[in-house]
Amino acid sequence: METNANERAHMLGEYIAATGATVRAAAQRFEISKSTVYSDVTQHLRESDRALFEKVRCVLEKNKAERHLRGGLATRKRWQQAQEHSKDG
Repeated sequence: METNANERAHMLGEYIAATGATVRAAAQRFEISKSTVYSDVTQHLRESDRALFEKVRCVLEKNKAERHLRGGLATRKRWQQAQEHSKDG
């Protein structure tokens, strides 16, 4: 993705605000690092588009509040798959 930081921050901000995506999901979608996504939407976006920054900040806070739930669900899924696999073998 060959764009400057402010353009990239705006594209990332619109994507995150529209989809509710996590930083990790946005990084995968745009093929950049998680730290680049985070710095773009927290630093560059704050300076260039304050309204979009506030929308993104709300999504990031929501995702942060829910991440322990997603982690628990992933652990449960792995545990259930392990149990099913041990029954088969």
